[in-house]
Amino acid sequence: MIQELISWLKRTDGLQALVLSGSRTGLVVDEFSDYDLYVYSKKPLSLAIRHEMAALFATRAEVGNSFFDEGDEMFLKDGTAVDIMYRSLEWAEEQVQRVWHNHQASVGYSTAFIHNLKTSTILHDTDGKFAHIQKQLDTPYPEALAKAIIAKNHPLLRSKLMASFQEQIELAILRSDLVSQAHRTTALLASYFDIIFAINRQTHPGEKHLVVWAKRVCTILPDSFESDVVGVIEHIANGDLPLYIGRLVDKLDDLLKKEGWL
Repeated sequence: MIQELISWLKRTDGLQALVLSGSRTGLVVDEFSDYDLYVYSKKPLSLAIRHEMAALFATRAEVGNSFFDEGDEMFLKDGTAVDIMYRSLEWAEEQVQRVWHNHQASVGYSTAFIHNLKTSTILHDTDGKFAHIQKQLDTPYPEALAKAIIAKNHPLLRSKLMASFQEQIELAILRSDLVSQAHRTTALLASYFDIIFAINRQTHPGEKHLVVWAKRVCTILPDSFESDVVGVIEHIANGDLPLYIGRLVDKLDDLLKKEGWL
């Protein structure tokens, strides 16, 4: 039924591009992976058309979600889970310009949108504009971008003067603030993985299966990479957490020094 939905979407007025991305185009697909369809048009399809789509293909649907991107979620009549998101090609071009060409890093997930665009499977491309976007990304990973990601994220781990992630975690432990411990540990890991993917000149795949993905695509990893990441996660809300974070960041620093980044 997913193919019938795709065929229906291709016939909608105003469609510029339709692509499949997310887990279905990644290295790790499991029985929980849904279909992430991205509809590119100058403006999102009207709610009336989207309700019509849900009535034709779904047993259950949420139309008009705006929690993250504008989108719809539905279970098709054969049980397939589908997440449909609405974007513009102008937005995609801005992401490529900002990150790939102008080398602007973020705090964690710097190249996640670039990865989404780069790894999308084109299902429909009216004027070839999405293919042109992907052609721009089919180039060597910019060295200036890798440097920018490390420069933005590495000091946040523990070396900046105030409010590094490690300092915030230590203060949260002193305050017995479990929520803050979890929140700041997640932020630390987001910046840690941003650095890992940058030094390997790999785009960031997003939130899922990061350890597995890194082991598959990254040839440069810290010693005891997987066990140290697991150790940090297992000791959230534990007084020993700073010890495990110290091990994680020490080995990352050793790797950065070895590779000439520090």
